[in-house]
Amino acid sequence: MQPSRNQKLQLPILQSHGVQLILKREDQLHPLISGNKLRKLKYNLEAARLKKAHTLLTFGGAYSNHILATAAAAAEHGFKSTGIIRGEELKNRIDENPTLSKAQALGMKFIFVDRERYRMLTRDEKKARALCAQDGIFMIPEGGSNALAVKGVAEMLEEEDLSADFICCPVGTGATLAGIAEAAAPHQKVLGYAALDHKGLHEEVARFTKNTNFEIVHDYTFGGYAKISPRLVEQMNSWLKRTEVLFDPVYTAKMMYGILDGVKRGAIPKGSVILAIHTGGLQGIEGMNSRLEKKNAPLIQISCSKKAS
Repeated sequence: MQPSRNQKLQLPILQSHGVQLILKREDQLHPLISGNKLRKLKYNLEAARLKKAHTLLTFGGAYSNHILATAAAAAEHGFKSTGIIRGEELKNRIDENPTLSKAQALGMKFIFVDRERYRMLTRDEKKARALCAQDGIFMIPEGGSNALAVKGVAEMLEEEDLSADFICCPVGTGATLAGIAEAAAPHQKVLGYAALDHKGLHEEVARFTKNTNFEIVHDYTFGGYAKISPRLVEQMNSWLKRTEVLFDPVYTAKMMYGILDGVKRGAIPKGSVILAIHTGGLQGIEGMNSRLEKKNAPLIQISCSKKAS
């Protein structure tokens, strides 16, 4: 049996409100295909092999965790990979982008399109496939979100996790929340913390699960996808010192902020046990810090010399 990756976080606000917060360290699964990305890709890779595909085709933005994870998974499992990338302006700036440059080093080929065409292609598989002009393509949706991904995510929860009162996770495209909702015990409430403003997000999750045990919290997007504030950076650096856990700025940090604010406001009752899912995505910190540095804004710390008292 593998050792537990669950870590109990010790923070003053939790102790003062009588709440336990357990962090499931899915970020430790793999250095590049970490967290929910490995779960989402597991059965997609199996399906690609069964169909005798040779190339994985998928979608993503400039700093997409999914793009890098797909490139790494393809290289590790003997596939070629192609990414349809949102933003034509990135075509001649790959070297400036740590996510895309790493994916390229892993063998991924890129097709850069403008944002309007990108939205169209994510909805039209036939046109997306036509861009590659070859057979043997296995297409994976944006964010890796499909029924195969939900099946993989549902395997995330272990017996020890089913005693928690709440299960919390970040939400991007919705497949991770759907998979957890599928696997949760009847008494558990599943809370998904939206990383971006998306009014149709509940419907996206409901496409993959008939369960109604989940709720999406929209109050902690910090302005939208990949947006961040000095306050969030300050909190991330404080959590790192106190817990020695690094969170990513796009997904897990927003979830953490929302959970702790919910504890503070009493939205999560005293005596509750929370299981929070660390979905990885730490590769995005380098790109975020590059953007923050250009604004002369505080940077996200990536290591700590000692724990805070």
